[in-house]
Amino acid sequence: MMLAEDDRRQAEALRRYLAAEGHEATVVYDGEAALRQARQQPFDLLVLDVMLPGLDGMQVCRILRQESDVLMLMLTARSSEDDLLRGLDLGADDYMTKPFSPRELVARIRTLLRRVRTTGQDSPVHRVGRLTVDEPRHTVTAGGVPVDCTAGEFAILAAMTRQPGRVFTRGQLLEHTRGVERESTERTIDVHVMNLRRKIELNPRRPQQLLTVYGVGYKLSPGAP
Repeated sequence: MMLAEDDRRQAEALRRYLAAEGHEATVVYDGEAALRQARQQPFDLLVLDVMLPGLDGMQVCRILRQESDVLMLMLTARSSEDDLLRGLDLGADDYMTKPFSPRELVARIRTLLRRVRTTGQDSPVHRVGRLTVDEPRHTVTAGGVPVDCTAGEFAILAAMTRQPGRVFTRGQLLEHTRGVERESTERTIDVHVMNLRRKIELNPRRPQQLLTVYGVGYKLSPGAP
C-alpha cells in the first residue's frame, strides 16, 4: 500500500506499525509524489492525508478516481460532516479523523481489503464481459472462442482482468511483462494491445473492451451490453 502523510514522524510511526501487522507501505510526503507513485506502481490501497502540501489529498483522490478503482482511505484533522461527505463524493472508500489509534487504522484497512477479496478479484479465473482469463490453465476465451496469446499478451490480460475498469499506464503493464519478456519496452505494450484487439474485439478498429485512455494508458471494460 501507499501512505501519503506530510508529518514525517507520524508517517514513520504508522509505517512501522503497519509493517508489524504484515503490511508493506511505501511512504510519500506530498500530493505530487502520491500521484506519481500511484500511477507508476499498482497498490492495493492508498492512505491519503487530506492536508498534503502541493496537491492536497482531496485533489489526489479526485484525479486518481478518474483513472483507477484503487481503494483509498482519507485521513484528516477536520471532523466536519461537509469534509467527510466531500471526500466520499470524490470517491474515497473510507474516512478517518485525527487523532486515531494505529490499531483502528489497521482495522479499517483490513476491512477494506476484505471487501475487495470477497468480490472475487482474487479468483484465478477472471471474467470481464465476453472475455475469460483462466490463470492456472493459462487460457483465454473471447465469447467462448479460444484465443491464442503470447506470454506477454497473457500477462497483460491477466493483470487487467484482475482489476477491470482500472486504468493502467504503459509502465505498469510493462512491469507485468517483465517476468516473461526481459526486453519489453513501452512501445512493446502498444504492439501487444494492438495484437490483443485483433484477437478479442469484434471490431478491432472500434474496440469496446480494451480501451485507450488518452494521455494515460489502457483499461479493460465489460464492453457493449
